[in-house]
Amino acid sequence: MTVRVGDALPPLELPPITRLDLALYCGASGDHNPIHVDIDFAKSAGLPDVFAHGMLSTAWLARLLTNWVPQTAIRSIDVRFAAITQVGERITCTGEAVEVFEHEGERLVRVRLATRNQQGVAKLTGEALVAWPP
Repeated sequence: MTVRVGDALPPLELPPITRLDLALYCGASGDHNPIHVDIDFAKSAGLPDVFAHGMLSTAWLARLLTNWVPQTAIRSIDVRFAAITQVGERITCTGEAVEVFEHEGERLVRVRLATRNQQGVAKLTGEALVAWPP
């Protein structure tokens, strides 16, 4: 299997985010910040509703990568939070190979990553380094 600059990873399309998803992620991650599960708390902070954890979106990007390569091939993931991910949004995770190079005897692929909602608004962007072949 080869990879070339411009190759796209198979996208990961997720169902609409629910309050249950957020509550389950709180338990799984240990991040119990009430801004993600308590509507009254979110409203007292001036927000219309609770919203998804940024690291939940990062986990989805990791899942995108592990659908493509084994976890052991992932060398790094770096992300930037671009916008709040709201309850009810449908998120699609994408990746594209943007560079293939060698570093210290290991062949690597730099992958541009993003999560976007159903309107195409970027919620999280970043990149990963993946050993190739995996």
